[in-house]
Amino acid sequence: MAGLKELRTRIESIKSTQKITSAMKMVAAARLRKAQLLTDSSMVYSAGISKILARAAVAVNEKRRKGENILVPALLQANPNPSKYLLVVFTSDRGLCGSYNANVSKFAVQRIKELKASGKEVKVLCIGRKGRDIIRRFYHDDISGVIEGVAKKGADYTEASGIAGQLCNGFNNKEFDVCEVIYSRFHSVMNREIKAEQFLPITSAQTDENAPLVPELVGGAEYDYEPSPEGIIEGLSDIYLKAAFFAYIINSQASEQGARMTSMDNATRNAKEMISKLTLKYNRMRQSSITTELIEIIAGAEAL
Repeated sequence: MAGLKELRTRIESIKSTQKITSAMKMVAAARLRKAQLLTDSSMVYSAGISKILARAAVAVNEKRRKGENILVPALLQANPNPSKYLLVVFTSDRGLCGSYNANVSKFAVQRIKELKASGKEVKVLCIGRKGRDIIRRFYHDDISGVIEGVAKKGADYTEASGIAGQLCNGFNNKEFDVCEVIYSRFHSVMNREIKAEQFLPITSAQTDENAPLVPELVGGAEYDYEPSPEGIIEGLSDIYLKAAFFAYIINSQASEQGARMTSMDNATRNAKEMISKLTLKYNRMRQSSITTELIEIIAGAEAL
C-alpha cells in the first residue's frame, strides 16, 4: 500500500506542475502576440528611416565625388583600424525558455573568441542576467556590465532610447571603436535566427564612396534636401539608432516568449504523458492488491 500512496502523491505533484506549465504557456502566448505586433510596426518605421538615410548617403557621396568638403557626422565616422569592441548581448532574466539563452550566449562566446584571436580588445554588455551567468564562465573579466529588467513590463521605446543614448555617448567618448549587438531575430515561433549586427558606427548610411546602398528612384526622380544631405543624416542618425535598438529589444522579447511558449507546451505534453503512464501503473498495482486480498480471503474461508 505504501507504493500506491507514493504513486498517488507523485501523480498529484505532476498534475500541479502541469497546471503551472500550462498557465506559463498561455502567458507567454499573450506576451508573444504583443511583441509580434510591435515587431511588425517597428520594422516599417525602421525601414523608412533607413531608406531616407541611404538616399541622403548617396547624395553625400555625389558631393564628395564632385570635390566638395563634407563633414561626416560623428556616429558615421568609422575607425579604419578598430581595436576596441563592445558586444551587447541580449538574453533573458528568467529561465524556462528552452535553449534560447544558451544558444545566444554560445554565439556570443564564439564571437568573443574570434575577436580576441584577431588581437582585438573586447568588452561585453549583457542585456539580461542569464547571458551574464553563462558568458562569465568563459570571459569573466571582459563583462563590463549587465542591465536587468529590460522590457519587464513590455518593450518601452523610452527605455530603449536611454540605453542607445548611453552607447552613443560611449562611442563619442572613444570608449570603443565598434559596437556590435548579438540578439535573436524573430521570424516565427519555431524559427529564430541569432545574429550579430554592427550598431556603431552606423553602416547603413556610410558616406564612403563605395557605399552599397543606392536606392532606386521611381521614374528617375531626384531628391532635394533641406538643409543638406549631411544635415539630414546627422539629424536622423540619433533617431535611427534608437529605433534600431528598440527593434533589438522587441525581437529578443518575441524570441524569448516564443521559446518559452514552445518549452512550456512540451513540458505540459510530457507531464500529461507521465500522468497517463503513472495512472496506468497505479491502477495495475491497485488491481493487483485487490486481487491478492480476495485470494487471501477466499483461501482463509476454504481453510475454515
